[in-house]
Parts: sequence; structure tokens; C-alpha cells
Amino acid sequence: MIQRSLALTAALLVVIAVTQALVFGQAASPAGKAGAGKAWKLPLTPDGHPDLQGVWTNNTVTPMARPKGLGAKEFYTEAELAANIKREQERLDKNLEDGRPTEPGTAEDVHYDFSQFGLDRGQAKMAWNRRTSIITGPEGTIPPLTPPARDRIATRRARAKGHEFDGPEDRPLGARCIARAGVGPPLLPTAYNSNLQIVQGAGYVALEAEMIHDARIIPTDGRPHIPSGVRQWMGDSVGHWEGNTLVIDTTNFTDRIPFEGAQNVHVVERLTRVDADTILYQFTVEDPGMWTKAWSGELPITKIDGQLYEYACHEANYGLENTLRGARVAEAEAAKKVAK
Repeated sequence: MIQRSLALTAALLVVIAVTQALVFGQAASPAGKAGAGKAWKLPLTPDGHPDLQGVWTNNTVTPMARPKGLGAKEFYTEAELAANIKREQERLDKNLEDGRPTEPGTAEDVHYDFSQFGLDRGQAKMAWNRRTSIITGPEGTIPPLTPPARDRIATRRARAKGHEFDGPEDRPLGARCIARAGVGPPLLPTAYNSNLQIVQGAGYVALEAEMIHDARIIPTDGRPHIPSGVRQWMGDSVGHWEGNTLVIDTTNFTDRIPFEGAQNVHVVERLTRVDADTILYQFTVEDPGMWTKAWSGELPITKIDGQLYEYACHEANYGLENTLRGARVAEAEAAKKVAK
């Protein structure tokens, strides 16, 4: 697991000021930010397509699903957004002052202190926006599962019950450092390291996520998807340009990721650079055998200085080994009690 230096942590603590927040309204503003009195001009690559290259982050406090108390409210007011920014600053300040205040019994409570290593989300640049949830629409949440999907998932979980710690193959893909659902598609914020790098060449766009260092090489030359019988962790992505928007169409996922139990997920992503520091990221997910209808999301991606860092997940994956060792110890102790 990547651990940034304490020196970097100290430097980051002083750059969290609210004035640095990139604030979005209902949609990303096309207004330029290249300099006072100078209109921003969309940069192009040598082959004439919008230049999306650089290191970016989708770090945000916007939740995936809308909090229930907000009902159909899709956007905060400017005053409410300002309050959210202040609340996040206060949370980070309290964390730094008191150590790591967390709710007892949660995953965060047994994890190390993110802020100690510069990994707290508040220590990095954020792409603030007024949306109440990443998922768009009046419901603001993933639609209900279809009855067959509910039965399928229940059957899988019943089969796995009691065997969760039999061996590494029984652990989640993320725990095994094989794949993480949030790195895309769809590309979603993670607990930390919500960074990505985009590189372009003639006929291709490469998108690498810092979290678990997954990379997608996306052809934009009009080729079809690979045969439907070939399934991949991150699916098969092909892209094309619609004006200034890169459209990425992804199929051929396995039924284990990005949504466990979904057998025919189809994701369409749209990346539109709207100013020097911002890409508007939109996506739609569908699988008629999984959800009662398709669902969509939207969030800004903002440019950051620096580079991606190696996420050495396998090399430092002591958690998997220790979890399985603990299970073996527990089994041995249970056997001793039975033998008495």
C-alpha cells in the first residue's frame, strides 16, 4: 500500500483552504481559466482531437447515492455548498488535532490513520460541485435489482457462507489485489489515491488509475468489441469522438466486477474537457438482467500537479495473509474445544 512521506503530508495540510476548491454548479462551466481577460481555447492533439492528457483527480465528498433525507433534491445551494466545504475542513482539523476520531466498529476505526500518511481525502485537491449525489436523476440511487438478479445473488452468497476464509480464492478481488470496482469503468472516487493519468496517441487513449495502478488502453479507430465469450476484469473498452467528447463503450465484463452478480453490464462513459483544469465525466450503466432500468452519474475531474505513484498492492498485501492465518488459528482453537 502506498504511503506518502510525512514531509508531503505536512505540506498538504496547509493547502486545503476553501479558496482552492473548484466549485461546480449543475454542469461544468465552459468559461476559460487560462488567465484574466483571456478566453480559454481547447487544446488539440496532433491528430486533431481534444487533448485530455495530464494527471487528474476525481476526489470528492459527493456520495454515490443521495442521502435519503434529501429526497429528489439534486443540487445544493451555494450556501449549502459553502457549509459542506467548511464541514470538511473542520473534520480534517479535528482529525489532525485528536488523532483519528472514527466511529467505533467501522472499517475506518480499525484502519491506520490516513492523515498520518497524507492519504486523507481532505489533504488532497478536491473537485467540489453542488450535486447531492454522483448518481443523477430524481431518485439519486442505483435502481432496484430484478427478481432474477436478487435470486442469483442470494444463491451465490448462500453458497459462499461459511467458506469466506477457506483460501485466497474465496476472498474479494480487491483484497487479493486483482481488481477494484471503483477504478472503472465507471471511474469513481476511492477512499484515497483518487487520481488518474490520461495519455493519447494516434488511434488510442490510455487511462491509468493510481489506485491499484490499473490501466485501460482504449482504441478509437472504430474497431468492434472482442467476441462476447471473452470476459475481462475491466471489460473491453472501445472509444470514439463525438465532437469534443470522448465516448468510451465498455462490455465483456465478468460477473464479479464491477458489480457482483451482474452478467451483462454495459457502461458508456463521456469525457468532455470544459476548461484548462476540468473534465466533465458522465457515465451510464445498464444490464436489463440486473437492474430494473439503466442509471447514470456525473462528476467533475480536476487537474492536479505532480505524478501518479506506484500502488504496490501485492507487495505489501499483508492483510490477506494475516486474515487467512487468523482463520486457521480460529479453526484450530475450535477443534481443540470439540476434542475436549
